[in-house]
Amino acid sequence: MRSHDPVAVATRLDPFDFRTLAPFNEGEFCLYFGDHLDASDWELHPDTDELLMVLRGRVTVEILTDDDRRRIPLTAGQFVIVPKGHWHRHLDVDQVVEMYYTPGATIESTAQDPRVG
Repeated sequence: MRSHDPVAVATRLDPFDFRTLAPFNEGEFCLYFGDHLDASDWELHPDTDELLMVLRGRVTVEILTDDDRRRIPLTAGQFVIVPKGHWHRHLDVDQVVEMYYTPGATIESTAQDPRVG
């Protein structure tokens, strides 16, 4: 057993870098550092929810439903659970250190609206 300091680990990451922090059950807690990004690509997890927790900085998480889109602004100490099967992306990324847990598969899209097509 050991403790983990994700913010300290993030100081050694380049912008838009990802790092595994620790295994947990069937997945891993991971870390993301991003800065000065208007919008990321879309992603979807078909078989599991995803935890996104902001440890430093700010970001807006956009989540698509069948007929709507929700934008959830997050700052340090806040998190969102993205339900399985929902397209989502990061907007307005500013010096964000984010810890996430995604135990399942990931599908990515660069489409303007991945629900169309």
